Amino acid sequence: MGGYDAKQKLHEYLQMAREAVVWKLDGLPEYDVRRPLTPTGTNLLGVVKHLAWTDAEYFGLVFGRPFPEAPPWAGQADIPPNADMWATPDESRDDIIGLYRRVWAHSDATIEALGLEDPGHVPWWGERGEVTLHWILVHMIAETNEHRGHLDIVRELIDGATGLRDGNSNLPDHDAAWWAAYRDRVEQSARQAAGMA
Repeated sequence: MGGYDAKQKLHEYLQMAREAVVWKLDGLPEYDVRRPLTPTGTNLLGVVKHLAWTDAEYFGLVFGRPFPEAPPWAGQADIPPNADMWATPDESRDDIIGLYRRVWAHSDATIEALGLEDPGHVPWWGERGEVTLHWILVHMIAETNEHRGHLDIVRELIDGATGLRDGNSNLPDHDAAWWAAYRDRVEQSARQAAGMA
């Protein structure tokens, strides 16, 4: 394939996932971007915060290019549980999105500066911590898209918005009545399979 640049293509997939993550916050009031919608507390803004610090660590610390900002819990003796998975009242949406975008710029500089086979070290991976930029790009595409999937579900629970970006729901184009009937059909099938119908 003439002109195919593997690093560029991987970078594009990572950036597409990052942009989709940020889009999940668009148009929602403050409470909705912060409120936990699963028993384990999954919330939109917290997942963005988590991804910002994860991106910073994997493309910064792993390659000896640490992100210049420290997480808000750095140096605290008593770090709140899951500190990277929720936003405190004094952390604004703009603060967290701004952080994520600054991390992108820092991470993108690492991606641009290194070749796919350049080495890095993930200290928290133990014996398998010797990696390459290629490995970390694939890892972060998977990590970001895994959380994008969480955000898809949480956002759908809030207001029904789905998909990769505005105007691209990745779902068949049907009205609410069709979707209600479809959901009922899936529910009935589940009940039958479980011997409940």
